[in-house]
Amino acid sequence: EVDPSLQALESRQEEILKRLYELKSAVDGLSKMIQTPDADFDVTNIIQTDEFSPLTANGADLDLMLGKDYGALKDVVINANPSQPPLSLLVLHSLLCERYKILSAVHTHSSVKSVPENLLKCFGEQTKKQPRHEYQLGFTLIWKDVPKPQMKFSVQTMCPIEGEGNIARFLFSLFAPKYSAVTSTLIDSWVDTAIFQLLEGSSKERGAVLRSMNAALARSSWLVGSELSVADVVAWCALQRTGTANGVPANVQKWIKSCENLAPFSSVMRLLK
Repeated sequence: EVDPSLQALESRQEEILKRLYELKSAVDGLSKMIQTPDADFDVTNIIQTDEFSPLTANGADLDLMLGKDYGALKDVVINANPSQPPLSLLVLHSLLCERYKILSAVHTHSSVKSVPENLLKCFGEQTKKQPRHEYQLGFTLIWKDVPKPQMKFSVQTMCPIEGEGNIARFLFSLFAPKYSAVTSTLIDSWVDTAIFQLLEGSSKERGAVLRSMNAALARSSWLVGSELSVADVVAWCALQRTGTANGVPANVQKWIKSCENLAPFSSVMRLLK
């Protein structure tokens, strides 16, 4: 048997190493900003370039955007209420896992008395964890009694982000898609429509949105253009949350099936059963 005192010492050493990595990240980041004052524009240029590119990315892109080369793993930490699970964030987590090495974790805050088993295992069975530095991104979901989802990200100058739509936009940006100003505006508009009218609106508002979606999907396979976007993810999840996925117009029904043919959507479908 392993001596408990040795286990405690190893845990303490791991915590010290973690803090050293984070401290090195902060120091190196400050050093870079001092040497090149406009360095904080790098991420903006990557995300908001007015050219469309398909939803493709690689590990090097993510490392560049998140500053992994500064020496510390970046962490996304999301607080969400289990009574209103943010399905779009779970879909996006699955999409991210298809492209990057994600260190995933689910926890329960003391403000929540109980969480359904399927939500506790919403990231699936986690395999044996490798050292933190071998991952590209940390993704932690905390089930907590909060009015709306909240996200914190380990960038010193970034304020917490609130709202499922806003967090979904951030997570999708990690794929580094490049859109024109018009395309970007259309995507944002559909995300807001999905949250405020499909998810939170009246039945009359939902009917109007479904007619608009049906018209848009008559012209293309996805809500905006020929590629899956965050608009599709948030809209599909809103329909699932409201239970209005049945009896929708023909084009919307076809689009729903296209979404569910993708593994990240089908994995969330299993959570709803």
